[in-house]
Amino acid sequence: MANPTPDIKTDIEQDVKKKPRLDVAEPSMYNVIYINDDVTTMEFVVDSLIEIFQYDHPRAAEITAVVHEQGSAVVATLPYEIAEQKGVEVTVMARDAGFPLQIKLEVAEDS
Repeated sequence: MANPTPDIKTDIEQDVKKKPRLDVAEPSMYNVIYINDDVTTMEFVVDSLIEIFQYDHPRAAEITAVVHEQGSAVVATLPYEIAEQKGVEVTVMARDAGFPLQIKLEVAEDS
């Protein structure tokens, strides 16, 4: 009787040598900037800083005062993906409340 499956040698061996990359750079950091406007209330800005960025009330009020007095302020410095997500969350929260609050992202200078 003949062998139904011929002897097939599948002797494939690969000697793959992978070296870990040691030159991986830290992700760039981005500033999340609130831009002042004449419609968004200071109370809303404080609430958004507490809800989205987990500031306590006194610190959120300080940052809000800077936004109001100087026209804008960096509210956080984060890796890009997180900064972008927080910016979207604040924008959605503002629009849902009927406010035109603008958020801007900029590369942090020491990144």
